[in-house]
Parts: sequence; structure tokens; C-alpha cells
Amino acid sequence: MSYGPTGAEFVLTLSCPDRPGIVHAVSGFLVERGANIVESQQFGDRLTDRFFMRIAFVTEAAAEAGDLREAFARVAGPFDMAFELWAATAPYRTLIMVSKHLHCLNDLLFRASTGALQIEIPAIVSNHPDAGALARSYGIDFHHVPVSPDTKAEAEARLMQLVDETGTHLVVLARYMQVLSDDLCRRLSGRAINIHHSFLPSFKGARPYHQAFDRGVKLVGATAHYVTGDLDEGPIIEQDVLRVDHGYDQDQLVSAGRDVEAQVLSRAVRWHSESRVLLNGERTVVFR
Repeated sequence: MSYGPTGAEFVLTLSCPDRPGIVHAVSGFLVERGANIVESQQFGDRLTDRFFMRIAFVTEAAAEAGDLREAFARVAGPFDMAFELWAATAPYRTLIMVSKHLHCLNDLLFRASTGALQIEIPAIVSNHPDAGALARSYGIDFHHVPVSPDTKAEAEARLMQLVDETGTHLVVLARYMQVLSDDLCRRLSGRAINIHHSFLPSFKGARPYHQAFDRGVKLVGATAHYVTGDLDEGPIIEQDVLRVDHGYDQDQLVSAGRDVEAQVLSRAVRWHSESRVLLNGERTVVFR
């Protein structure tokens, strides 16, 4: 059987209560449509008794994701599956939020421009004007939306308006230094990613790297997670650390921390946009 240029590639992800016959039902659905599996990963969580799966497949003939999604719903029903099915090359429309620290934004913009990230960025939103020039250099719409205690509700309403108008799939908080309301967190549940340094809760507030330097820390790191109403406590997607020593001054420590933050966030965005992250309660399953 040949799978030439007339076919199409898709990604199917699913989660459901674990029981016999799931893989058989999924593979049977694909066989019936003349599809060839090119990548398959699965995980059965014995603690929650749930099953997770990600399959990339190629169809022999041209096909539409919507048609396949509708047909697969008949398979998913009896197994109580939550599933998503996307064209494998469809870019995630990703709105980025940022404040004054631009290292994560700069990294995402560069990776997206080179094709390293499967995302399309329709807009950048900031509560400060600092990122405007960088956004314009990439030809991306920049929206300055100031936030104060008195205007927070209006600012969040404007953000959701932009999310809806741009058809955004994913919101990335690339060092956006504002706490989102519980209502907004619920509306963006499972489709908003945040990045923060690893010094919480030991070093809170302003200049955490300088606080860490004063304590002589030996590790700096970062955590990327989904946004929830619990500040910096959402399901974790990726983490990393970098060893430092007494030879690092304050500026070098800050630079090292920013590098780790950018790398961790870009990996989290890449895995999410490739449908490699599935929520498992307060945790995640990441099919790398």
C-alpha cells in the first residue's frame, strides 16, 4: 500500500477509563479507513485507572479532520473517551502575553519564525509597551492593555475578546507578571501555559534571582505549567535545572535563569502544539 502525496497525516489523542479493547477499537477504526500508523504511544495509569494514547497516522487518500473526528466519535462513545483529532501539520494559533522581561517572548518568536515550533502567533498582549518594537519586527500585532486594580476586569475582558477574534487555541504567559482571575483561569483551562522560576516558594516577590544569589544557591531552574486558579500550582508540563556555583555573579545568575526559563517554556509550547500533553487530573501525561 502506498501513502503518497494524496494522503494526509493526522494526530489522535484520547483518554478514558482503562478497560480491554481500547487499542483494538482504535486500530480497527484506522484499518477501516486505510490508514497507516506512523507513531503510537500509550500509558495506563494504575493509580487513576485511566488510559491515555497518542497516535499519528497517515491516510491513503485525502481526508478531512472534521470528517474523521465525526466518525471517530462513534468509537469513542462506548469507551467514554475524551479525544482530539487534528491535522498533524495544522499550526496552533498562539497568543502570547508578556510584561517587561522579553527573553521568553524573543525565544518563542525566533523558534516560530524558523519552524521549530508548530505555532502561528496572531497577537502579542502586554500590560507594558516594552515589547511593541519586538512584536513589530516580526510583523505581529501588538496590543498594549494596561492593568490596574481598577481596570483588571476590563483588561481581562479585552484579552478574551482578542482570544475569540483571533481564533486562539493556546495562550502563553511568557513572563506576564499579572495574576489572572479565577474566572479567566477557568475559561482558559487546559489552553494556557505559564512559566516561572524554580525559587518559589523560598524567594518570592521582586528580584528573586538576587535573593537567591544572596543565599548562595547552587541550582537555578524553571517550571512550565497549565494555568489554574491556584497561583503557580497548575499541572506541570516541563521542568529543568542548571547547576551554578560561587563564580556566578548576580547578573550571570539572572542570565542563566532566563536561559532555562526560555528553554523550558519552548519545550512545553512545542509539546502542547504537537498534541503531546494530556491532562491527568492535577498531573500531565507527556508523550515526548
